[in-house]
Amino acid sequence: MLERIIPIFVLATLAFFVGMLWAPALARYLYAGKFWKKHVRTEGPDGSKLTFFSKLHKEKETGTPRMAGVLIWVTTFVFALGFFFLAEFFPNSFLQRLNFFSRSQTWIPLFTLIAASLLGLADDVLVVRGAGRVEQGGGIRFRHRLITVGAIALVGAWWFYVKLGVASIHIPFVGELHIGWWYIPLFIIVMFALFSSSIIDGLDGLAGGVFTILFGVFGAIAFAHQQYHVAAFCAVVAGALLAFLWFNVPPAIFYMGETGILGLTTTLAVIAFLTNAVLLLPIIGFVLWLEAGSVIIQLVSKKLRNKKVFLVAPLHHHLEAKGWPAYTVTMRFWMVAGVSAIIGLIIALADPTFILPF
Repeated sequence: MLERIIPIFVLATLAFFVGMLWAPALARYLYAGKFWKKHVRTEGPDGSKLTFFSKLHKEKETGTPRMAGVLIWVTTFVFALGFFFLAEFFPNSFLQRLNFFSRSQTWIPLFTLIAASLLGLADDVLVVRGAGRVEQGGGIRFRHRLITVGAIALVGAWWFYVKLGVASIHIPFVGELHIGWWYIPLFIIVMFALFSSSIIDGLDGLAGGVFTILFGVFGAIAFAHQQYHVAAFCAVVAGALLAFLWFNVPPAIFYMGETGILGLTTTLAVIAFLTNAVLLLPIIGFVLWLEAGSVIIQLVSKKLRNKKVFLVAPLHHHLEAKGWPAYTVTMRFWMVAGVSAIIGLIIALADPTFILPF
């Protein structure tokens, strides 16, 4: 057991320290290039006015650089390829045990992380240039991002269904449910659902803390089920997230941006399917669904009743508008995320019917 767990903790620790080493240089570059929003959002996706949001975030949104999410995915990418090549050159050393780059376990989450993060990077570049619909903050149009995320999801679904031969999902304490080709639309729907939760990246430290918890818990699930490369991948992401969070806690010196949050949400969907724990996502990722659900409720209520349920959506901004300090919202969301993730972990570990998806 120690032979398996020590390399994973080593990778997480190294990812944290490597991230800490190059984060200051990244921050200096972002400030020198003035990589922040040129226009604060004044409209929501439905065209409604964001009065509260504009008042709360105008100064921070237009003076703090974004795109710092590159710290997370670049660190993870370098670790994956770096330790793969080091293991090739030193096959009989400890470095071999740090190699987590494998076809069956980490190719598809790494592909998803890079592809979605590059999409987010393109969006961030347009935002800092002031391109796109300035009323909604600029950047790539929502429907274009949606189409691209759909394409990434389709590749992932094809990989699982065709290349890995997965056609069932696990129902906790019941067993496997064979769904055949329905696995493909289910995969795409789950990724879209997690993509919609990217709105959680709206307060200093909020998304960084929540996703550190989520990747840590899914890493624990993967380790318990002997998916050691998946566990190592999650550990590296969590370590890089902690390095990012060091500089993102209130007051943040930079923001994750779309290049961070898009990669994290879509990759989390892949990890949930890899660990055969997709039906535990509503519990483990409860905070994400809470955030996305608040936006859906707000939009539906305004459409059908012409009334708002929240002062401003998503929920964390509503609580701000109610008078909660931003750091209070952030830390309480961390607590909720931690408790719900632990409940999901307990269910996963206590389930006697679990089997690996491939």
